[in-house]
Amino acid sequence: MFEQLGLIGCGLMGGSFALALKRAGLVKRVVGYSQSPATSQKARQLGVIDEAVPSALEAASGADIVLVAVPVAATEATLHAIQPAVTPQMLIMDVGSTKGDVLAAAQRALGERIGTFVPAHPIAGKEMAGVEHADAKLYQGCQVILTPAEQTHSSQLKQAIGVWQALGSRVVQMSPEAHDAAFAAVSHLPHLLAFAMMNAVTGQSQGQEFLALAGPGFRDFTRIAASDPKVWRDILLANRQELLVQSQHFQAQLRAFEALMTQGDGTALQALIEQASTARSQWHLKQHNRPC
Repeated sequence: MFEQLGLIGCGLMGGSFALALKRAGLVKRVVGYSQSPATSQKARQLGVIDEAVPSALEAASGADIVLVAVPVAATEATLHAIQPAVTPQMLIMDVGSTKGDVLAAAQRALGERIGTFVPAHPIAGKEMAGVEHADAKLYQGCQVILTPAEQTHSSQLKQAIGVWQALGSRVVQMSPEAHDAAFAAVSHLPHLLAFAMMNAVTGQSQGQEFLALAGPGFRDFTRIAASDPKVWRDILLANRQELLVQSQHFQAQLRAFEALMTQGDGTALQALIEQASTARSQWHLKQHNRPC
């Protein structure tokens, strides 16, 4: 049981974490701060937080657990702002989708207090942002990736694992480098493609007519294109080295498909499609059978 959660960023991810802690009976009080006072007030009205404060430092002061739920580019400034309030017993986590840059930012901002910080990436979310979409069940059954630094205290790491498991999440540990390489492939590139796909269609003179005819396949493929632009701007820039590598892999596959279509080689084209179809089916089966 935590006495007080300091919530910095009262949006979807942070708000859901606060509601989940409350629902699990893991926290007595939540003090929240958002850059927009209107968001903080809405979070209080919705019962996500118990008190809204005007600064990140005040949200962290007196807390024994702090969640930084801000765009990754704002991580360093946020951690620097709360540094005077950090105690050796405090657990600090983030929810950013990139980890190498976040850990480097934390090392610069927290200095010798870096041991209190456990970088975290919950593989959860919705295409609609905002505290009004916060959900106490958001993290149930999802993976949470932890990427502790060498300096991370074992006590804080143990606490972090316990918190996420208590919320119904499955915890995985890996290095920040391995995390960023993997999620460039399975998260960041798909978002990039969805953004590009929407722009490719709507940028044509008949784009709106084409959209009017789109069905479930297009809807499912482009769902994540509705994601928060500021959040994804920061993610794409923060992990651009790994993402550009994955983009090259994708372009090579796209060129292979285009070449076979140009040649009219149906046999080889079907083989490539079967390769993808089989891999997708096997992956889906593993996901379905995997324990949470």
